[in-house]
Amino acid sequence: MAGHFEATPGGGASVALDEVEIAILRSLTVQLLELIGPGDQPADGEDPLAALFAEGPSEPPSDPALARLFPEAYGDEDKELREASAEFRRFTENDLRSRKRDDALAVVRTLDALQPVGDAGAVLALTPDECHHWLGSLNDLRLTIGTRLEVSDEDEGQDGALYRLPDSDPRKPMVMAYLWLGALQETLVETLMPD
Repeated sequence: MAGHFEATPGGGASVALDEVEIAILRSLTVQLLELIGPGDQPADGEDPLAALFAEGPSEPPSDPALARLFPEAYGDEDKELREASAEFRRFTENDLRSRKRDDALAVVRTLDALQPVGDAGAVLALTPDECHHWLGSLNDLRLTIGTRLEVSDEDEGQDGALYRLPDSDPRKPMVMAYLWLGALQETLVETLMPD
């Protein structure tokens, strides 16, 4: 999976993806959407503005991947910091979930709109706005996969354990996806950097 993003005129980016890469990206992103959850939609007859002011949870998620996507704001060293984190979470987590959901949905929609050219795959061309959604979603995918794989900083270095996994290791496919997503994210960031 050697695709990498390149800058396009107008501040966007493009990348050539084959059918397998498209399927992997879409599958991982749909799984991310399922992990984040559907969000709170106003019930029929309920005031849609009330949802804007709804309070979110005050406790961190029990799932380690969700806890990584929605971390504590101030840590949990003492009672005062735990209370401040709970208060912050109550007023911000719903919006953060919504943004992460929007980012992932933008990825799925752009992948679904691709027109493959035979077995060669397709070229994904992103607008500047879509690039930002993709950056957010690629980051969330890497955080989630990294948490599931229990990746540490030492594992990621060029001489790290991730690069030395034997093919027989059952984590190998997810590690390869994790590293590939990192390369995509890095090249997308580079395309958006001013010269």
